[in-house]
Amino acid sequence: MAEMKKEATREGYGKALVELGKQNPDVVVLDADLNDSTRSDYFRIEFPKRFFNAGIAEQNMIGMAAGLSVAGKIPYASTFAIFSERAIEFVRNIVARNKLNVKIAGSHAGIHTGEDGKSAQAIEDIAFYRALPYMTVIQPCDTVETRKAVFALAAYHGPSYMRLLRNPLTIIHDDNYNFQIGKGDVLKEGNDVAIFATGTMVHEALAAHEMLKKENISATIVNMHTIKPLDGALIEKLSKKTGCFVTAEDHNVIGGLGGAIAEYVAQHCSTPIEMIGVQDKFGESGKPAELYKKYGLDAEYIAEAAKKAIKRK
Repeated sequence: MAEMKKEATREGYGKALVELGKQNPDVVVLDADLNDSTRSDYFRIEFPKRFFNAGIAEQNMIGMAAGLSVAGKIPYASTFAIFSERAIEFVRNIVARNKLNVKIAGSHAGIHTGEDGKSAQAIEDIAFYRALPYMTVIQPCDTVETRKAVFALAAYHGPSYMRLLRNPLTIIHDDNYNFQIGKGDVLKEGNDVAIFATGTMVHEALAAHEMLKKENISATIVNMHTIKPLDGALIEKLSKKTGCFVTAEDHNVIGGLGGAIAEYVAQHCSTPIEMIGVQDKFGESGKPAELYKKYGLDAEYIAEAAKKAIKRK
């Protein structure tokens, strides 16, 4: 059996920007001196006059992007997720408060970043951006979904944050995939438990699905690519169908996908939830797989959480 193709979501981002740029002359790209790593460099090479390097000055980059959006352009502003946090005040007061059409992309997110260690592993970025009014928050799980998200955001008018990853992930979607902002992507159907995952954890959830199947446990797997706005209709539907949830994310369990779903459930349906994520601590340097095992983020932990959730029905 041939090995499935892998590619980092940052690669999908860079390639999609070039493709989008060819179709839409209003698309411009900014970076904070990390364009080689975020892969926005692909756009710089193709469209040098529509690319702006702000240098190591993330606040300036957001300010420039805001100005370009007011002038009618569609700016994509890229840096590492951890460094985008340096500009949160500008994102809040300039971009979000004025509902400006700025697309922020934060690469190298989560402890999946690996050997760069805790100083570079953003585990709180979703919480920051999700708390900002009018902000759309997206985390694609493979490079195909990333491309679809880049194009969808170009058609969507408003501020957004897209969370991207450094390391390759198996491509699970094909070009026929219908990506929709705010609509969860059901990958597997099951009746016993619903597992909502985002980013890298979608892949771990799919592996957990196979583990659970061997124990005659039927799990629905949802790729929750849009963390804000949540797909509330899907959450309520799966609450009635399965009666229990697991959330899985490479992010602090405080303020991320798990928190978002728990908030929704508390208001709309009574469903027990088990949360897989970083348990309110910083990461460390190591191989992604080793870190996922140590921090309780791999498929085995998800499968165990699913069994706990089922017992709580």
